[in-house]
Amino acid sequence: MNALLRKEMRLSASALSYIFIIFGVLAILPGYPILCGAFFVTLGLFHSYQNARESNDILYSALLPIAKRDVVKGKFQFAIMVELAGFLVMAAITVVRMTVLDDVEAYHDNALMNANPFFLGMALVVFGIFNTVFISGFFRTAYNLSPFITYIAVAFAAIVAAEALHHIPGLEAVNAFGFDDIVLQLGLLIAGAAVYAALTYLSYRKSCRRFETIDL
Repeated sequence: MNALLRKEMRLSASALSYIFIIFGVLAILPGYPILCGAFFVTLGLFHSYQNARESNDILYSALLPIAKRDVVKGKFQFAIMVELAGFLVMAAITVVRMTVLDDVEAYHDNALMNANPFFLGMALVVFGIFNTVFISGFFRTAYNLSPFITYIAVAFAAIVAAEALHHIPGLEAVNAFGFDDIVLQLGLLIAGAAVYAALTYLSYRKSCRRFETIDL
């Protein structure tokens, strides 16, 4: 663990960023839009940015003997750490639902998204949207938190679209139970991971460019 990440974890982070990781367990609930768990993880991260603004953390970080892009790097490292921790919680619950709880009637009667690799891939997409819309939007000014409103709209549009997919004729396999259609499911998970990696990398580059132009 490098010094930038330790600084974010100990000085800048809100306790809610850690607590909201627990919302990954929402994946266990039948009859609930379980992708909202990914949104709540990002809501916890939002509180860290709010905390950073109120405590002048950005100015403090910029005064350290580091490049301005390193300030952005630290923020992204912390966000990725929290997102992947939330993902691991959701992945553990998903494995339990795919194995031990595969035959539970409540899940089979559920009209909403099932916990499977497609769900995990979409959770990563939601995280990628947060990094692109909110974090890079935040670094346009390094103090304005209003991009979170835009993120809410985009994230829930993605959640609604993901929830609706398996109701479209011919796309029922995206809501597979257990290890049904596992090759397709794993392919969708890999695609979600690729989207997350691409969105996060591009938003990091954009955030660095934007922060370099800000006169603090």
